[in-house]
Amino acid sequence: MSKKSKENNYQDYLRINDLLSLQNPISEKNGMIAHEEMLFIITHQVYELWFKQILYELDSILTIFQNDYIVEKEMGVINSRILRIIEIQKILLDQITVLETMTPLDFLEFRDLLVPASGFQSTQFRLLEIKMGLQSSDRIYFKKQNYKKDLNYSQKEILSKAEKKPSLFDGVNNWLNRTPFLDLEGFKFWDSYQKAVSQSLQNQKNDFLMDSTLSLQEKKQLEKEHNILYKNFIAIFDNEKHNVLVKNGKRRLSYKAMQASLLIFLYRDEPVLHLPFKLLTNLIDMEKYLTSWKHLHSQMALRMIGRMTGTGGSPGYSYLKATVENKKIFSDFMNLTTYFLPRSKLPELPRNFQKNLGFYYARLDDNK
Repeated sequence: MSKKSKENNYQDYLRINDLLSLQNPISEKNGMIAHEEMLFIITHQVYELWFKQILYELDSILTIFQNDYIVEKEMGVINSRILRIIEIQKILLDQITVLETMTPLDFLEFRDLLVPASGFQSTQFRLLEIKMGLQSSDRIYFKKQNYKKDLNYSQKEILSKAEKKPSLFDGVNNWLNRTPFLDLEGFKFWDSYQKAVSQSLQNQKNDFLMDSTLSLQEKKQLEKEHNILYKNFIAIFDNEKHNVLVKNGKRRLSYKAMQASLLIFLYRDEPVLHLPFKLLTNLIDMEKYLTSWKHLHSQMALRMIGRMTGTGGSPGYSYLKATVENKKIFSDFMNLTTYFLPRSKLPELPRNFQKNLGFYYARLDDNK
């Protein structure tokens, strides 16, 4: 590293003076100082700083996923950066408790001065959703207006460009599509697995049909849900049926990606599958914390303004609540647990297949 002609100074390097000059409560300008507005401003500015760091990590991950082949070392990098995003998300959750030290009456002292500004206009948060893989068709609209309606031209351009680029979901889906061990010759896993899960599902059906504590109506409802469950399970082994579910918005992963995911989850103890399994669980956790943040945000809105309209013109709490319950980006991974089996009941992998999924540093005795 070359020697600098001028020594760095903490204040100058972090531009502390600039940073601390960015908190300018509107209430002060209006001659009615609302003490809590400073907390409101700082909390949301810190949110935006953390969003910037999350996007920085996410962009580096998306760059790796653009490669035709991802080596083991890069999988470690991807996982470590997603874990960093998750740790940041935990901080975002904690910030809500700090903001809630402000009472509803304190907030009302300056709330009307914010109109029409709203967190709905956070470009970075919208970018985060897009880059994770949220589709425009899955967004919740209010007044039938596009979510970009109240943004300026440059903000709309940034989001429109991001929507045209591959997302994290796209990168993961393509990576799973390239999984090599699905097509190994002589591997009859799917036949054995389908029989084992089908039997398990049938046993569950027999149990509730024979349950004397359930009414006839309850049994009919459970049977209806069970038939849908079984239909979705069979689609895992039928490309055409799977594509119908994708077309109807019931699934997003491709046919091969769905099978690869299932295999990774079921045989995660195999050495080669450790990092892929960690990646899939990290993606689930990342979305879980995002959903948790949305939920706490909606609850805070209910506490602060009840059922009043939001400052940006949205229905407020009801809109925020709807976004929490909206479609999840990585829901396919979570739904797969429906078809898991205990380790003891998993079909045994052929020995030559196990060798492809493991790391061997000593000679194996092929007679065993």
